[in-house]
Amino acid sequence: MPIGAYAACLHSSLQHEVLHGHPTRNRRVNEALVFIVPHMWLPYGRYRDTHIAHHNDANLTCPVHDPESFYLLPESWEQMPGIKRVLYQFNNTLFGRMLIGPAVGIIRFWSGEFLEMLHGRRDIVKCWGLFAVSISAVCTFVIWCGMPIWQYVLLIAYPAISLALIRSFCEHQAAEDIGPRTIVVEASPFWSLLFLNNNLHIAHHDRPSMPWYQLPAFYREERTRFLKKNKDYVMHGYREIFRRYFFKSKEPVVYPNLQWLSPRDGH
Repeated sequence: MPIGAYAACLHSSLQHEVLHGHPTRNRRVNEALVFIVPHMWLPYGRYRDTHIAHHNDANLTCPVHDPESFYLLPESWEQMPGIKRVLYQFNNTLFGRMLIGPAVGIIRFWSGEFLEMLHGRRDIVKCWGLFAVSISAVCTFVIWCGMPIWQYVLLIAYPAISLALIRSFCEHQAAEDIGPRTIVVEASPFWSLLFLNNNLHIAHHDRPSMPWYQLPAFYREERTRFLKKNKDYVMHGYREIFRRYFFKSKEPVVYPNLQWLSPRDGH
């Protein structure tokens, strides 16, 4: 079901546009447009809140304060059993990120969310309640179409998350300076449409409220400045990322230098 997975992944890109204030000026209208979540793993409200926190560039890649960081602190790594370390190392290859990355992300995120709810976070409970309604609608539609739920999850929802993780795999890297922490991928129309030009990621972080269709022209105009800012952290298409990192880790799992973190992290 490649078309279904592509469409579900594209929906996650649409959610990203909505949380940045598009396509209308009315937040309720925008959020209603993406209320149904075909990838079935991330409540929109929680995606909105965590992604806005991610846009604090001073904390980019920080395993403490960046909700979208894939790094671990040294103490977390040292306490981790051997088999789990192997899985995390495999997850740091593009092949591993696509194969087990969705499962790793779901387990980590959902367990953290349920702990927060147990500690009385009513805002999170509300987000998950709305998410349950969305999932019920998706399941009802899938059953009505005559497809088993397990088949939908295996052939559409899970692959959709895998596609989205291709984008985020190289999106950020640990670096002392803020600029080189964010990549730009000069991608083909296939990937640019799927990610709604979020592959031009340093341009997006520079102007997070800019709609997706304006990013290419903005990037072309400011390309020299952006590449100077991120010290040429650029990939010439996702084919290059596949070639370089499909079976090879891009970086270690453990955050490479705790001195780069903000003093408020306590490390």
